[in-house]
Amino acid sequence: MTQTAAIPFNGTAETPWVMPNRGIVAMWCLIAAEAAIFIIFVVAYLYYIGKSLSGPYPSQVLELPIFGTICLLSSSITVHAAVSAIRKGNTRACSLALAATVLLGSIFLATTAMEWHHLIYDEGLTIKTNLFGTTYYSLVGLHATHVIVGLLLLFTTLIFSLGGKVREEHSERIEVLSLYWHFVDAVWVVVFLVVYVLGR
Repeated sequence: MTQTAAIPFNGTAETPWVMPNRGIVAMWCLIAAEAAIFIIFVVAYLYYIGKSLSGPYPSQVLELPIFGTICLLSSSITVHAAVSAIRKGNTRACSLALAATVLLGSIFLATTAMEWHHLIYDEGLTIKTNLFGTTYYSLVGLHATHVIVGLLLLFTTLIFSLGGKVREEHSERIEVLSLYWHFVDAVWVVVFLVVYVLGR
């Protein structure tokens, strides 16, 4: 009878590699591409600061959009809460958080619309007025377009959630949407600093 000696193994087993979620990878790729576009618009805005030959000028017409900014940045908290809730299977809390996100994002969009109405009809600043008008509406308008897209996606998700069609197994899809919304919020921080702080 032969005996085989067992070699003790004290190390930990290697964790198997798991393929990352395709939706999350695709969203990160989209964010990288969109970030490049925003960088171009931000650089153009910075390059043309102070080069308008006629008014109105930023310091004359722009006011800090504090309330809208607070609402938009707060929506990052609520969309994160929606992801956390659905991961725990709490669909009701997810719906409430999504509704709060849509509301906060809509308020921000409304403040942007009111600002544009004031600039166009009270201050006479249009996209054709001067270089400031062209770069301002291009940059802020590009961001507003992304907010609209995000709100449409969030509102659609909210409708499905209220209808009981969003469950715990859909948490990664909600996370993909939240990544886009966080990107929109992060871009606004840059736009706010460039347009309303440095640009004035």
